[in-house]
Amino acid sequence: MELRYLCGFGNSHATEALPGALPQGRNSPQRCAYGLYAEQLSGTAFTAPRHLNRRSWLYRIRPAAVHQPFEPWPGQAAWISRFDDLPVSPNQLRWSPPPWPEAPVDFLEGVRTRAGNGSPDEQAGNGINLYTATRDMQGRYFYDADGELLIVPQEGRLRLATELGVLEVEPQEIAVIPRGVRFRVELPDGRARGYLLENYGAPLCLPELGPIGSNGLANARDFLAPVAAYEDAEGDFELIAKLGGAFWRARIGHSPLDVVAWHGTHYPYKYDLRRFNAVGSITYDHPDPSIFTVLTSPSDTPGTANMDFAVFAPRILVMQDTFRPPWFHRNVASEFMGLIHGVYDAKAEGFAPGGASLHNCMSGHGPDAETFEKASSADTTQPHVLADTMAFMFETRRVIRPTAAALRSPQRQADYHQCWQGLKKHFQPQ
Repeated sequence: MELRYLCGFGNSHATEALPGALPQGRNSPQRCAYGLYAEQLSGTAFTAPRHLNRRSWLYRIRPAAVHQPFEPWPGQAAWISRFDDLPVSPNQLRWSPPPWPEAPVDFLEGVRTRAGNGSPDEQAGNGINLYTATRDMQGRYFYDADGELLIVPQEGRLRLATELGVLEVEPQEIAVIPRGVRFRVELPDGRARGYLLENYGAPLCLPELGPIGSNGLANARDFLAPVAAYEDAEGDFELIAKLGGAFWRARIGHSPLDVVAWHGTHYPYKYDLRRFNAVGSITYDHPDPSIFTVLTSPSDTPGTANMDFAVFAPRILVMQDTFRPPWFHRNVASEFMGLIHGVYDAKAEGFAPGGASLHNCMSGHGPDAETFEKASSADTTQPHVLADTMAFMFETRRVIRPTAAALRSPQRQADYHQCWQGLKKHFQPQ
């Protein structure tokens, strides 16, 4: 596996597995080197502004059109893209980590939808999923026409063999596979689980830094793109596609990961969350969680995202005479949280790595009773180092609708509300 640091997130990138495979001066020459085919993969409209346009030119052994007709595939019924069949409760929700499946399942078979909003048809909204896998994808390849995939491993490494090269991702790293890119998932550790966001909206990008200035948060130079690597293999394979929320299967006589060279702006990438440069207050008050944004999917309303991906990484809290954990709040946005590693500083117990919580629009939430009492009496003249932690949040302007399966899941903590019932009355008008 080879990776290359990007000179800037979203910038054009070029790589070739064979010398001279990339044509010079034109994208589609009359004859490509090595007998390759030229093919453009467009992740945005042709007429999208130049700085937002996502497209790549691929030089491959066979065009992507070479496969048998697609037929419905019944192998995945738990990954869904419709979220309007149930009313949304304002109750706070929390789930324990999912168990490992009893029968062997690969990454694609092991996806389970927890919640979501919008739809692939309108190219807006998100699907929020968990995955558990205990075997490699063997003879099977997948692409998602409904959205780009943000993969957040929690346990076990993933080897993502894509059309444009290979990414190896471990817990506390993330990977993004753009809409339409074909790939296969292998498990170097034999099993893996984590979180999977399916973004139906605008492609993820770095947030604007505004008054923060030119440095901080996720730095563009820390994102890694794969180097071209191709498979020239023939056999009896299957290509699975997701389109309009449905899954389809086509027989294919060769590996679709046969791109020898490519250049452009539509490609998979990875990022190490431990490189996140956290920004915080050095005087008083706990800042808004928006300062922890790693990536954002913009909406048509400036400053109001289709989805923000925020991470609560190791950091030092120094604010004096301040309640340092996240304050109690109600938010116009909706929040789905997961824990990758360690302990989250706003919850004393019940929020375990691999678990999740959902706080919807205007549902009150915040630290539990034990955390409140501890933080209210802490010595804030001393810094507090949060070292053993890595939590994240999917935040969206849309209400997040849990699925029926998530609501009846045995991992749902029916007593989650109890974590706030121990908050005492301290009011003293005298």
